[in-house]
Amino acid sequence: MEQESLFNNPQQSPLASRVRPRTLDEFVGQTHLLGAGKILRELIASDQISSMIFWGPPGVGKTTLAEIIAHQSQAQFLRFSAVDSSISKIKKIMKQAESDREMGERTLVFVDEIHRFNKAQQDAFLPYVERGSIILIGATTENPSFEINSALLSRCKVFVLKALTTADIEQLLQNALTNPAGFPQTKVTIGADELRAIAEFANGDARTALNTLEMAVLNGDKQGDQVTVTMGDLKQLISQKFVLYDKTGEEHYNIISALHKSMRNSDVNAAIYWLARMLDGGEDPLYIARRLVRFASEDIGLADTNALNVAVNVFQACQFLGMPECNVHLTEAVTYLALAPKSNAIYKAWLGAHADVKDSRDEPVPLQIRNAPTKLMKDLDYGKGYQYAHDTADKLTSMQTMPDSLVGHEYYHPTEEGRENLFKERLDYVKRWHQEHDPKK
Repeated sequence: MEQESLFNNPQQSPLASRVRPRTLDEFVGQTHLLGAGKILRELIASDQISSMIFWGPPGVGKTTLAEIIAHQSQAQFLRFSAVDSSISKIKKIMKQAESDREMGERTLVFVDEIHRFNKAQQDAFLPYVERGSIILIGATTENPSFEINSALLSRCKVFVLKALTTADIEQLLQNALTNPAGFPQTKVTIGADELRAIAEFANGDARTALNTLEMAVLNGDKQGDQVTVTMGDLKQLISQKFVLYDKTGEEHYNIISALHKSMRNSDVNAAIYWLARMLDGGEDPLYIARRLVRFASEDIGLADTNALNVAVNVFQACQFLGMPECNVHLTEAVTYLALAPKSNAIYKAWLGAHADVKDSRDEPVPLQIRNAPTKLMKDLDYGKGYQYAHDTADKLTSMQTMPDSLVGHEYYHPTEEGRENLFKERLDYVKRWHQEHDPKK
């Protein structure tokens, strides 16, 4: 934990710190929260701030916004870090904040990356948040529903911050160039195309954009106190874009969901795009391949009996080759599965049978289809009345194979998509045969 002097930007600090906005009017982006008449702006303007959580990707202004709120409300600003914040230290400082409140002084506690605090650390804040001893502002890149204790979360308002647009970042870069604290002893010349290239490279992250601009100025063509930045100067700095992807976090599940649903919707281009996002983000190709194997049966099934073969073959190819070679195999599978005819009849058949298993008693196997390897079992009529289908012309018998209580329950309802129409025709034939040959009850 450290107590900060607000907006102290010495010249040796990074550009992002030197030009950090001090007021809402200087803040760029998040207009859905901070535009005229929007709820968060109104709360800040009326000094009605209560404990809250800022949830959003890196570099969108979570810390800056917390500092602006503290400055606006004239509150003492405390920052906590999960690394050096023991429970005893948190409680000690919280008690001091409670004493300050009794003296009329408010304390705003900013917890960056609050998802990194364990349950006990988060619980240490809870009584002081409940009593209003502190205003807690937590910042997280992870879904608060999963990463923040429910008791603490229920006492905080969650505000979702969005990744900055390219236009937002271009404005931030222009602001940095005109801010007296930005490059105070240097006249920087940089074109609109170069600024846009930096903004696009930043991928919605203001900190990345400002750090890139600072590096570009440091490495630009210097003539006295003037620096010129060209596209050539930028090439090495923006050659490799960082892909926002967390293999264990919410983005992992969001993007695999997007891939699955794009294939289900037969949108082959979207499916290939989401695949590329996962692979470029470092996802395990075998994880993707396993999901494709599942998709082949869940969403295609018997509509294309080759889909599962393709998925399994690609899974094996990924095992043999690994990345980056197997990226083309995964693309082949995703393309095939996206364009294949779709049927979830197999999946629904499983769900129906599974529901009967869960909701009914464990029915005994009918005697006629039990094996009878011993004399005792034969004496108990195991296997009595068994009819061997191969001995009949139609390879069908009237023998009952379903438990009595479930006779008539149907799980598989084939569609007419692709090859599944052949299975539908066969099933219809089997039903007609039984209607004609089964004993009337």
